[in-house]
Amino acid sequence: MNYQPLKYIYQSSAIPDAYTLLLLHGTGGDENDLLPLAKHFGNNFNVLSLRGNVSEAGMPRFFKRLGMGVFDEQDLKFRTEEMVAFITQLAEQENFDIKKIVALGYSNGANIAGSALLTHPDFLAGAILYRPMQPFKVVDKNIKNTNNVPVFMSNGKSDPTINPADTAKLVTSLTNAGYNLSNHLLPVGHQLVQQDIQLSVEWYKKNFK
Repeated sequence: MNYQPLKYIYQSSAIPDAYTLLLLHGTGGDENDLLPLAKHFGNNFNVLSLRGNVSEAGMPRFFKRLGMGVFDEQDLKFRTEEMVAFITQLAEQENFDIKKIVALGYSNGANIAGSALLTHPDFLAGAILYRPMQPFKVVDKNIKNTNNVPVFMSNGKSDPTINPADTAKLVTSLTNAGYNLSNHLLPVGHQLVQQDIQLSVEWYKKNFK
């Protein structure tokens, strides 16, 4: 496959066998955007922050879309495979444990993380999804996570960019795939708020001491 490398920032914790927090930005962001957010979770993990390889009117994204809330699913599948392959190669280069990656994605970044969960069910050790939606119209029901991997989700009740039905579909897909889902619907819009951070930090500390 004609995979391209992703621009990234890697920060080692210098702790043997540490988890790696994988940061995946939203539309228009880059590999620097979520670094301040990562600090809320502590300092006993490595940080790997990626920049998406797709550009939409000059704004970085992780995959193409056909319209607001309408994904180019063929490109999403390709970009998911590209990202997984890149991280797998990078794990050897940077010497982090490929089995101990926890994704933290916002919006577009949360959606490619959701795609990874539903196409590579044993790749991530956990995931924090802020403002995600169902990545695929049809999900392979044979995809199963066998490790009871924990997943945190938070969406906004007044988010104008996400159809609540698409959130509900993702909840069903992740639950049916065997993930240990912690789902939160907050009285906010699309932007992150302090409650997102507080709830996800508490979840992280509970699941990844």
